[in-house]
Amino acid sequence: MTKMMILMSFLLLLLSPCVFAQLSINFYRVSCPNAEQIVKQVVREEFAKDSSITAGLLRMHFHDCFVRGCDASILINSTSSKSSEKTAGPNLTVRGYEIIDEAKRRLEAACPSKVSCADIITLATRDSVALAGGPNYVVPTGRRDGLVSNPNEVNLPGPGQSVTSAFQSFKAKKMTLNEMVVLLGAHTVGFAHCGFFSNRLSNFQGTGKPDPTMDSALVTKLTQDCASGSNPKTFLDQNTSNVFDNEFYRQIRLNRGVLKIDQELASDATSSGLVSNLASNPFQFSQSFASAMVKMGRIEVLVGKAGEIRKSCGAFNSA
Repeated sequence: MTKMMILMSFLLLLLSPCVFAQLSINFYRVSCPNAEQIVKQVVREEFAKDSSITAGLLRMHFHDCFVRGCDASILINSTSSKSSEKTAGPNLTVRGYEIIDEAKRRLEAACPSKVSCADIITLATRDSVALAGGPNYVVPTGRRDGLVSNPNEVNLPGPGQSVTSAFQSFKAKKMTLNEMVVLLGAHTVGFAHCGFFSNRLSNFQGTGKPDPTMDSALVTKLTQDCASGSNPKTFLDQNTSNVFDNEFYRQIRLNRGVLKIDQELASDATSSGLVSNLASNPFQFSQSFASAMVKMGRIEVLVGKAGEIRKSCGAFNSA
């Protein structure tokens, strides 16, 4: 074999989607060429009926990746003998499972046992962000599905935490403070039930008064909203609620953050400068968000022969 042939063989190996069993762009180009288009079509159909799916899928993706890595462990259904991550407190309000299930159904019909549920979550989230006006970024694929789903392992940063406390969770996943601030920008299309912030409206930290860092007009509005129904919900971005943009950062700079963690992003000395920059630069937010999502999507992934490719996203193959 000549040196040129050796070099060409080496280059072909590097271009192979399975090289070193790592994630790669167009991982399914041979095994399931239309995989990404199939997922995109499902998301497009669902988005046309309910544009709030972007927030749901973003939350699902985050909750999945921060527990055992991006392995679709959040999708497993509990059985009569064993509970799954779905039953953990922070996951009780996660939604969008039917979107992943439908995409999986169509993928199994086209390419049986080829596309992982973990990759479907990642692709569907990306597609929903783009449909909402956000960046349409490229994501590497090749994740495999996990074999464990334990509700006791669900330990996620909460809406009432400080910036410092929340960052410890992100740091543990090798995410930077800047990436945390950027990823929380997903709240631009999110919403929260009143139970997650009602303590800020009337008796903040036992003072008998609202949180002084919340805009008084917003306090009045949210108090009225939360007085109706049973634990109703409100948008976290009170301005362009259904559009994926950088308005969230402008809102929290005006003391219009609904969740404690959101408002503290704008006031904490470690993050306020980042918030100010993102509030004034929509292009930077878009680019930074795409980059942070790709990085988050790599957290502790299973590749190669690890895990499995589930036939049904809600159950292990051995079930």
